Amino acid sequence: MTKQVKQLDRVIIRFAGDSGDGMQLTGDRFTQESAVFGNDLVTLPNFPAEIRAPQGTLPGVSSFQVHFADHDILTAGDAPDVLVAMNPAALRANLGDLPKGATIIVDTHDFTARNLTKAGYQANPLEDDSLSEFALHKVDLTGMTVEAVKEFGLSRKDAARAKNMFALGLLSWMYGRPTDPTVSFLEKRFAKVPDIRDANITAFKSGWNFGETTETFVVRYEVKPAPMAPGTYRNITGNLALAYGLVASGVQSGLPVFLGSYPITPASDILHELSKHKAFGVTTFQAEDEIAGIGAAIGAAFAGHLGVTTTSGPGIALKSEAIGLAVMTELPLLVIDVQRGGPSTGLPTKTEQADLLQAMFGRNGEAPVPIVAPQSPGDCFGAALEAARIAITYRTPVMLLSDGYLANGSEPWRIPGVDELPTIDPDFAEPLPEGEEFLPYQREEATLARPWAIPGTPGLEHRIGGLEKGDGHGNISYDPANHDFMVRTRQAKVDRIAEALPPLEVDDPSGQAKVLVLGWGSTYGPIGAGVRRVRKAGYHVAQTHLRHLNPFPRDLGDILSRYDKVLVPEMNLGQLSLLLRAKYLVDVVGYNEVRGLPLKAAVLADVIGGLVAEAEGIEVDLTPATKEEIA
Repeated sequence: MTKQVKQLDRVIIRFAGDSGDGMQLTGDRFTQESAVFGNDLVTLPNFPAEIRAPQGTLPGVSSFQVHFADHDILTAGDAPDVLVAMNPAALRANLGDLPKGATIIVDTHDFTARNLTKAGYQANPLEDDSLSEFALHKVDLTGMTVEAVKEFGLSRKDAARAKNMFALGLLSWMYGRPTDPTVSFLEKRFAKVPDIRDANITAFKSGWNFGETTETFVVRYEVKPAPMAPGTYRNITGNLALAYGLVASGVQSGLPVFLGSYPITPASDILHELSKHKAFGVTTFQAEDEIAGIGAAIGAAFAGHLGVTTTSGPGIALKSEAIGLAVMTELPLLVIDVQRGGPSTGLPTKTEQADLLQAMFGRNGEAPVPIVAPQSPGDCFGAALEAARIAITYRTPVMLLSDGYLANGSEPWRIPGVDELPTIDPDFAEPLPEGEEFLPYQREEATLARPWAIPGTPGLEHRIGGLEKGDGHGNISYDPANHDFMVRTRQAKVDRIAEALPPLEVDDPSGQAKVLVLGWGSTYGPIGAGVRRVRKAGYHVAQTHLRHLNPFPRDLGDILSRYDKVLVPEMNLGQLSLLLRAKYLVDVVGYNEVRGLPLKAAVLADVIGGLVAEAEGIEVDLTPATKEEIA
C-alpha cells in the first residue's frame, strides 16, 4: 500500500521499558541514526540506580528520550510526541508526561495480569478507554520478534531479547532514519556470536519491514537535516567530551595527564574513556577509594603532570581535605564533579546542580578554588581546556562542575581544529645559577602564581606540605602576620583570574529588556528555550550564562545593575542566588527545582513571562509563541 509522508520540523521520542529491555541501547542507536542523517538533536537518558530492579515494576523502568529537529534546538524536550512502552510499568511511569494526542506504541505481549498488577493497574488500559486521548498502537513486538528470528535456533528468552531492535527498526521506518549505521554496529558488537548478531539484525530489519507493509501505520514522517556551520561533526556525550578535553589539555600543555579516580555514578565514563588513550600520554589509576585517587593526582601534579581526579558529590566530600592540601601547596589540579542528586548517596542516576556551595566553601579554613561549569554536553570539551588553563597558569586546583544531564546527554558537536585550541604554557621553573637560592613561593607578578619546580631538578629542592608556608621561602611558619598575608594572597590569586576573562556575553537583541535571566551549567538549554518562547510572543527579555563561578566575571555586577528583575533558575534551592545576593546586593529572583530532572522550558517561559509582566506593568500572553519555540 502507498504510505502518506508527512513533513515535521521536530519530534520527541521516548523509548521506555524494563531496565533489561535495552532501552538505552535502542535510544542511542536511534540517536546515532539521526546524527548521521544531519538533524540537530539533544538526548535525555533516564535509568534506575539499582543494578537490576525488580522486573516489571515502576522503580525498574529505564527510558531514553531523543529530541531531533530540522533547526537549532536546546533541550531534550518537555514532553514526548511518541512513547514506545515495552511493558505496563513503562506505560504507567511515563504516561503523565504525554500531551494529548501523543502517539503510544506498546508491546502487548507483556500486558499480562501479573505484570499489570506489578505496575499498579487494576484493569488493562489497552482494553478500556483510559488511553482514548492518545493515538494508541497495540503491537505484539515480542511475538513478532520471536517469529522473525526462529531460524537461528535461539531459546525463546534469547530470541525475545531482540525485541528492542524490532522496535528500533519500526521507529527508524516511521521517521526515515538511515539503517546502515545500526546494521554495521550490530555486526561489530556481536561479531563473536553469529547467531545473536544475525538475530538482532533480522529483528531490526523485520521491524522496518513491518512498518512498510502493515496497515497499522499509514503515515511516515520526515524531519529534514538541520542547517549547521561548516565542519566535521559527531554526536557526543558530556562525559566523552570532557575526557577528550582532558586529552587535548595534555597535548596543548605538553604535559602527561594523570587521572587518579574511584568509580562513581555518573562520572565513571571519564575514567573508562581516558584509559583508552595511553598513546596521548594519559595514565589512569583506579584507586581503592576517593581519597587515594586525589592523593595520587596531587602527587602526579607535584611531579610535573596534569593531575586530574573525577567524582560526584559524595566523592567531593571525601576529597575535601586533599583539595585543601592542593590549595596550600598551590599545585595545578583538576577536580571534576559530575553532580547528582543528594545528599549522601541520594539519587545516583539523576541530575542536580546542588554542589555549588560545596565547591565554593566545602573545605576547612580559607581555601579558595576557581570553579568552571560547562553549559552543554559538547561544551564539556572547552570547559575542560579552560579549567586546565586556569589550573596550570595560576598554580591552583580548579573545580569543574558538570552534572548527570550533561554527562549522559548528547548533542552534535563540531570537532575543532588543533589551531583553534589554546596553547597552555606550564612554564616550569628553570635551574638557577650556582649560588642562587630557589624561593618556591616567590610569585609571578601578573598571576601571583608560584614556580612549578619538578622534583629532581638541581637547585630547586624545596619544602612542600599542608602546614602554612612562609612567604617566598616556603618554610613552615606559624607567624600570625605571615598567615594573614598568605591567606589573603591565595584569595587574591583566585580573584586575579577574573582580569584575564573576556567580557560576559549578554543576549539582549532589543536592548529594551527589563528582565535578565541568568543561569549556570546545564540550565542553559531550558533557559534559552524558555527565552525563545517569550521573545516569539513579542516580549523583551535578556539572557546571560556563567561559565566562571569563582571568580565571577569582572563585569557581572555592572550587568546585573542594568535590569529591573534578575531571574536565576537552578536545580537546587538557590545556591547561585545566595552568592549573587551576598556579593552584589541584588535581590535576584530564584526559580528552583530539585526533582532529579532537567528544568522544563515551558515552565520557565511562564515564570519569565510573569516577571516581564511585573517589570513592565503589562499583561503577558504567551499563546502566540509557537510550540517549536520552547524546544
